[in-house]
Amino acid sequence: MKNYLSALLLCLITSLSAQAQQFDPNFELYILAGQSNMAGRGYVTGDFKTEGDARVYMLTKDNTWVVAKHPVHFDKPVAGVGPGLMFGVEMAKASTNPKVKIGLIPTAVGGSPIEHWLPGAYDAATKTHPYDDAVVRIKEAMKVGVIKGIIWHQGEANSKPEQAKIYIAQLKELIERFRTLVGNPNLPFIAGELGRYRPEFDNINKELVNLPATVPYTAVATTENLVHRGDTLHFDSPSADEFGRRYAKKMLEVQKKIKK
Repeated sequence: MKNYLSALLLCLITSLSAQAQQFDPNFELYILAGQSNMAGRGYVTGDFKTEGDARVYMLTKDNTWVVAKHPVHFDKPVAGVGPGLMFGVEMAKASTNPKVKIGLIPTAVGGSPIEHWLPGAYDAATKTHPYDDAVVRIKEAMKVGVIKGIIWHQGEANSKPEQAKIYIAQLKELIERFRTLVGNPNLPFIAGELGRYRPEFDNINKELVNLPATVPYTAVATTENLVHRGDTLHFDSPSADEFGRRYAKKMLEVQKKIKK
């Protein structure tokens, strides 16, 4: 009897595991990429300790899906509140299909310049390969759902004038690589402005305004009136939350254009 129950339990676990890994066209996946402000550095206090929405999942460090909560990322021990969770919540709310679930694929690496998002590039500070590691996670996620878009926040590490001048060309190449990877040449890509609290960050923001005219089906989420957590570098938790809403608004606008 004991052996029978053990065998039955094993079969049940195996069945549930297999079911969880089945491809679901209603599992809509979004790649979160960039550096620390995408990973999130807002403090996880108060309401930010709670889960966001039962329909929003995140891919953990060990490639398992769980209900999303802060921190979504795991790039550094200081990972905290970023825009990803609220973005996912807003995308779930906007769906008219009750079967839709949202999956967040966190791939951002704090401090990584855009040069570290080239194939084979190594980020010594985190001992990671930002682009290559993202590819592995994206391919794993695509086994169970459909990639619907990318939200990107990066540029603080490339904000010197000479770097900013070539930023859009570098970003265009990155977008094309991601689109090729997922097999969708029109994959929506939303970039976020850098915080408006450091003058040098404006070097990147002035370039980002050219992105939609340079690369089709892209848009830029504004950081107007968003504030830092006290370090003039990272968004505080309420600002990161609001940023997620702005990313979702732009994502929905681009997706609408594609459907026309």
